[in-house]
Amino acid sequence: MNFKEKNQINGLFGFYGELLTIKQQDYLRYYFEDDYSIVEIAEVETVSRQAVSDNIKRGIDQLLKYEHVLQLQEKFETRSKIETQVQDYIAVYYNKDTELKKLVSQLMAHEIED
Repeated sequence: MNFKEKNQINGLFGFYGELLTIKQQDYLRYYFEDDYSIVEIAEVETVSRQAVSDNIKRGIDQLLKYEHVLQLQEKFETRSKIETQVQDYIAVYYNKDTELKKLVSQLMAHEIED
């Protein structure tokens, strides 16, 4: 698995990890966050390498399935790009408008006040 794929799985894990079984969560954390090998995970968990491998594969498949259906990561990335564009636009054309900056900042942080 290459670096880009690992980053994608880590991102998906942030959105959907809680929907996986505890074992899948544990194994994916070992594998992706702690950079353990399948052999090392099997030793720590006292299970077979095949059990670890199967759980990791099922966990990844589930994460990809959730993203295919819900598209939370894709929507988040799209929104982040638009937020950056808005901030850049404000910096160029409305740099002195502190009220606009404050309102946009609140909107982006989901902290709109009455």
